[in-house]
Amino acid sequence: MKRKKKHEDHVDESWLIPYADILTLLLALFIVLFAASEVNSQKFQEISQSFNKELQGGTGILENQAPVETPDATSKLADLGEDEPGDDESPKTAEEISLEQDFKELGEVREKIEAYIKEKGLSNRLETELTGKGLLLTIKEGVLYPSGSAEITETAEKMAAEIAELLITDLPRNIYIEGHTDNVPVQTDDYPSNWELSSERAINFMKILLENDKLDPRTFSATGYGEYRPITSNDTAEGRAENRRVEVLISPYGEEI
Repeated sequence: MKRKKKHEDHVDESWLIPYADILTLLLALFIVLFAASEVNSQKFQEISQSFNKELQGGTGILENQAPVETPDATSKLADLGEDEPGDDESPKTAEEISLEQDFKELGEVREKIEAYIKEKGLSNRLETELTGKGLLLTIKEGVLYPSGSAEITETAEKMAAEIAELLITDLPRNIYIEGHTDNVPVQTDDYPSNWELSSERAINFMKILLENDKLDPRTFSATGYGEYRPITSNDTAEGRAENRRVEVLISPYGEEI
């Protein structure tokens, strides 16, 4: 038998091509990194300053910092009385501005009434308070009516007419007259209970006010609360005297109680 010559298998060398490509890419990368490390820092600074100059101030976009407001801009905002950017306070609505102006006018009405109280020496009988519901005028018992009665005295009629003049405003306001008593029961032919007494006191006082033809009756109402809305305890004579009162509430424009 002829002996066949055994040939060795050839090794696969296809992997050399991608390997060479990888080496080429790595070489290119090292060249780029080397070139970047040699950038002229002075030239880079000049470019940055050039951008800053064109943008008229600030720290420059190439420095990756937030722009800073110039002193001139801040001073102009201050001169105009405007809030600087970033102020958390939101602008007031037209309704809020109108309500503020309304209560400012109520404050002026209160000043007139306070001046009248001081002039007449009635500080221990008449009180004013500016509340969220409006301007409240409290008239204590003994100023308007005899005890247990709803008939206004002659002296009180004159005072009521003077108060009516103070209630006149440019635009009519809703005005609420409220009568209050203490908790001592009243039983007469005219007033079977404190309901009738407090209601009639409020109505009679309102009638005197409306004798002034400058006041609009359509904006007035009268209510009697009897003894059910005391402002202090009825356990003492002084407390009961405080609870026997007539209140005049002058409301803001367009407000309904």
